[in-house]
Amino acid sequence: MRTEIYEHFHPDERDYVDRASEWISYAGAYHEQKLTDFLDPRQLYILETLSSKEDKVTIRLDGGYEASERKRALIAPDYSYLDDEDMGIRVLSISSDDHKISTLEHGDYLGAILGLGIKRGKIGDIQVLDDGCHVLVASEISDFIMLHLQQVHRVHVWTELLPSESLRTKEAELEPLDLTVASLRLDGIASDVYKLSRSKILTPIRAGRCRVNWKVEENPSTSLKAGDVISMQGFGRFKVLETDGMTKKGRFRVKIGKFV
Repeated sequence: MRTEIYEHFHPDERDYVDRASEWISYAGAYHEQKLTDFLDPRQLYILETLSSKEDKVTIRLDGGYEASERKRALIAPDYSYLDDEDMGIRVLSISSDDHKISTLEHGDYLGAILGLGIKRGKIGDIQVLDDGCHVLVASEISDFIMLHLQQVHRVHVWTELLPSESLRTKEAELEPLDLTVASLRLDGIASDVYKLSRSKILTPIRAGRCRVNWKVEENPSTSLKAGDVISMQGFGRFKVLETDGMTKKGRFRVKIGKFV
């Protein structure tokens, strides 16, 4: 049975599939509630796929605001009413009187928080603002971050917890890139976006450091399409905005949005 489930997912996802299956099984069979860490869209997809086969379970998803990308899941027996349950999400504000804070990026804030030894799963979406940022964090580590986070990329900062209604969100900025490529292959487009040679882009892809729509992708020849989100560990991520016909020389026109 478990082998049949594994067939639908990448081998690297098996540990998570096992954990998610256990959460669902315990909720259905033993009436146990489980509040997860923040899950990325791929993990949410797996959880919802597995739970769709279990009619004795209900799930609530919440990332702190409606359009959130990363969400916590509360898994419970199907008779449970979850709307009023505390999802354990806090809004952490990071600010500074140093004008350099306006130059900080998403990766700077994330790196500073993870540098405290905190797991990625305890951190939800990060909203980078002109005067700092708002971070959705798991309630169980919010006090720890408040106590220890004093600097982000050489900028001295201070922190405070805000009421959930004070959360400010900002649409992700995308740096536009217009490419002409020989094909829509992952390695070809990624090498142009990250300005690496075709041979050098193969290393992170084959090492499992590339994700397409949050799923590990090790096949360099995978074809991309409009809407795909690609992330490469250490290089950032980009989105295929549009494939816009072909040039007279038979190359594909592709519009890319690179997350900044």
